[in-house]
Amino acid sequence: MCGGVYYSWEGQDFRLYFPNPKACLPVKTRDGSSILLPWGRRKEQAGKLPLGGWARLDSIYAGRWDRWFPVPVKLPLQQFMEKDIEGNSHWFDLTRGQYIQGLVARDKHEQRVYVVTITPELDDAVHDRWPRILSG
Repeated sequence: MCGGVYYSWEGQDFRLYFPNPKACLPVKTRDGSSILLPWGRRKEQAGKLPLGGWARLDSIYAGRWDRWFPVPVKLPLQQFMEKDIEGNSHWFDLTRGQYIQGLVARDKHEQRVYVVTITPELDDAVHDRWPRILSG
């Protein structure tokens, strides 16, 4: 479900995990630059946006995110992490030109980014959710 990410920002490398309440993700803007936004919301964090750090693609299509004015974005990450059934972490590389799809949600002055997830196509997939990877 993408519990961790690795990316470079302003000459520094970051390896972050969702449980960290200070975790931010880079979001590619329309003009080609990037900004950092908070990754989802945790129980102990104030706000009205949904708890968690992920948005199921089917729930987006079903309109469940509409009240938060969702905007699809590209997350320029170099790697993401998934845990296997035994709890071991595995890092997956994104190649040049690949992005993970994100969703920016807003409620008044609160703005957060969520990783868009899909159901994996592999029958033997360890997780029932996988980040949606885009090219371009």
